[in-house]
Parts: sequence; C-alpha cells; structure tokens
Amino acid sequence: MKKILLLFLAGTLGGVAAISAYKVAFEDQKTVIIESPANESQATPRYTSTAILPNNSTDFTLAAEKTVNAVVHVKTQLTLAPMQNPWFELFGYEGESQVQQGSGSGVIISPNGYIVTNNHVIDGAQEISVSMNNNKTYTAKVIGTDPATDIALLKIESTNLPTVSFGDSDALKVGEWVLAVGNPFDLTSTVTAGIVSAKARNINLLQVDPNREVFPIESFIQTDAAVNPGNSGGALVNANGQLVGINTAIASRTGSYSGYSFAVPVTIVEKVTKDLMEYGTVQRAFIGVSINDVTEDLAKQIGLADVSGVYVNDLLEAGAAADAGIEAGDVITKVGTHAVKNVPELQEQISRYRPGDTVDIGIWRDGKNKDVNLILRNKEGSLEMKTAEAKEIPVLLGADLTTVSEEELTALKIPGGAKVAKLRSGKLSSTGVKTGFIITKVDGTKVYNPDDLERILKSKSGGVLIEGIYPNGQKAYYGFGM
Repeated sequence: MKKILLLFLAGTLGGVAAISAYKVAFEDQKTVIIESPANESQATPRYTSTAILPNNSTDFTLAAEKTVNAVVHVKTQLTLAPMQNPWFELFGYEGESQVQQGSGSGVIISPNGYIVTNNHVIDGAQEISVSMNNNKTYTAKVIGTDPATDIALLKIESTNLPTVSFGDSDALKVGEWVLAVGNPFDLTSTVTAGIVSAKARNINLLQVDPNREVFPIESFIQTDAAVNPGNSGGALVNANGQLVGINTAIASRTGSYSGYSFAVPVTIVEKVTKDLMEYGTVQRAFIGVSINDVTEDLAKQIGLADVSGVYVNDLLEAGAAADAGIEAGDVITKVGTHAVKNVPELQEQISRYRPGDTVDIGIWRDGKNKDVNLILRNKEGSLEMKTAEAKEIPVLLGADLTTVSEEELTALKIPGGAKVAKLRSGKLSSTGVKTGFIITKVDGTKVYNPDDLERILKSKSGGVLIEGIYPNGQKAYYGFGM
C-alpha cells in the first residue's frame, strides 16, 4: 500500500512539474490567434499573430504576401544560326537553326505593366515573355536598358497589376532582415530570407565598354539570402514588403548560391527606371573629377584622421567640380546629407541626380571641413537632358561598311550586301565577325548595301541574326543584341 501511495505522489508531483515547465517555456513565446469569421461560407479565416517576443521582425508573412504576386518569370529566346558543316553544304543540305533560351525574374513597378529586371537577363533576346504568379503570360517589349547598372525596363500590355512599392535602401542597416523574392524556372514566386551583410560593395561584376559609353556604377547590397541564377532581376524587400534592391549576382565558383548575393540598391533602380520611362535613356550626372578611395597610407600622408572618403586626384577642365572650387587633393566626405566613405558610395549618391541638379558636396581640405555647392553636368559638360539618340549603326557595330564590288557579286552569286571593310571594337568583332564578311540578310530581310543595313538595324531592338558570306564562299551566321 505504501508503495502504491508513493508512486501516486511521484506521478502527481511529476505532472505538476511538467505543467510548470511548460508554462515557463511558453510564457514568453508568440501567441497565434485564429479568428473565425461570422459567416464561414462567405469568408476565409484570417490568421493574426500577436507578438510577445521582441523579435517579431522575423515574421515575414506580410512582406511575402505583399510581394510574391508582383514578381514575375522572364523568359527570353534567341534563334541562332545553324552550325556550319561543309559536307552538308556540299550536298545542298543546311543545318537546323538553334534556339537559345534564357530566364530570370522581374518586378512589376506600375499597375499598367512596367517591369524592372536585370539587363543581363534580356540582353540580346529576340523574344521576351513574362509569366505572372497566376500563370498568365504576356509578351514584353524593352523600353530601355542601362548596362552601367545592369538594369532594364520592360513593358507588358495590361492594367491593375499588383506592384511592389519602392522603399529606401539608404535606410537599410547591416544586420537587418531582408527577403529575396524571385520567380526562377517558371515555378511561381519563391521567397528566401537573410540579413544585409554589407552595403556599397564593388565586386567588378560589370564591364567597362568605352565604345558603348558603359562605365559601371557598382554599389551593391550584399546579403546572405539564398539567391540562384534564376532569381536575377527579382526583388530584395525589407520586412515591410518594400523594394530595396534588384537581385543581380551571386558570389560562387559553381554558379549556385554559396552564401553571398548582391542587389542593385533601389535608389539607383528608381532613378534609372524613371529616366528610361521619361527620356528613353539614363540622365547621368557627373562631378567632373578623377578619384580613388582613401587608403591608410594616403590618410597619413595628407594628415586625415579617418581612413574614409574619396580622394580627388584631378579635375576635368571647366567641369562642375572645378567651377565650384573643388581642388586636386581634396577629400569628398559627403553628398548632400549622406556621408560617403568610398568610391562606390559616392557613385551611388551621384547616380540619383540628373544634369542641372544642384547638390552640396562636403570636402576635407588641409584639416578643415567645408561644403561646396555645385551644379552637376552631363558627360559633355552641359546642363541639358538628353533623349535617346538614333542608333549610329557603324559606331554600334564597330565597323566601316562598303558596297560589294560587281566582281564579288558575280563570283559569290549574291544580289548585294554590306561588306565589312574595317573592324574596331563593337558588336561585330565581339561576335566573331572577321574583316571581309559580307552581310546579306538581317533576320531574313535581304541587305543590298550599307544603307539597307543601317535602315533595317535602326528599327531593331533586342537580338538580331545576321547572315552573310566571306570572299572565299564560306557562309556564316552571327547573333547579337541591339
């Protein structure tokens, strides 16, 4: 009897202890309240969370709900020329054309169908389609591109589309939670979470191309949110579901996510897309200086206490900085109210202005800080805005084009063409075209002379396929983006 009583008491005390432990363990946890609607047949249950924990910022459900339907899948297509096989040609057979497809993500930024994505997602594409999270598909056209920031603006014909609102990437803090929302591989939108690892990163991703006047602006937001290639062009949003960046790249040796991803800050994205909508080209402002980061050795040499800022090596004659009184040897410390610690931060701040805008530049000179007021200019030194210029085809192609001689027309049995007499850096050389190549068709349209080629190419956007023949009779096909 005593044994039974002891067992009973032990069980009772154990139960009390377990209940007490349960209460302690869950007393400070998040409580989930499920609210049932008054009329269940007409409404869907709402799930509301009441946060008791201080880290309620890690609940991303609202941010995801506000974002996923406005992130789209972008699919591109380019038809490549058939592979050359001299044995097939000998018997009159031609190879089949190859279709090259690519994909990425995009973000709807206006109810009437403007979509921002990466330039590298759509560069060279002949056809672009956009799939929504509800599986609807649209044909998209390119409004404009900016290789300098890897941003492109697309447009689909629709109305009342879901959008992601612009946030403030300046307000982002290292350690803050963010979501990467993409639509890779046409699987509908996917969401991953991470924190901001760093800001104003320059990873030398974008390439300088003087012939196309591409001078990269890199000031990436670095995060540890899982981003893979299909997420390029997707949204980086804060915990409120506001767009703070466009996911662009990953740091990986394998091509898959390995811990670091990079996004173009929304301050740059918003400025670029507005310019492309309004002018068809980006209105880029310049200070008119040659610069580099302040290093520890340089700081000691000039007597600067902090290893921070942007050192002015030289100035452009009659540029905005020179006219405002900035001198070689000055250290730029801020733009407006924003401190700048390095070149990427300076580039990011200036990139949000247009030629003609007035801005205060903070400088350090001989131990003293001062503000200088200057008027920004375009690369020509003018205050004027620029509209999208007509394409200068020979410059774009990087070639001198001539008519084909009667002797070559007869020998090659062609009715005409545009002959590449000289090559420079440009579209043709980058795709493998050699001097002497005669362009006879563009996307199937016959070319009889250089004027024909210019007229046809001026009306093209996206990817084009050129056909032609070399003086030795070898046929060739090349594809590139306009």
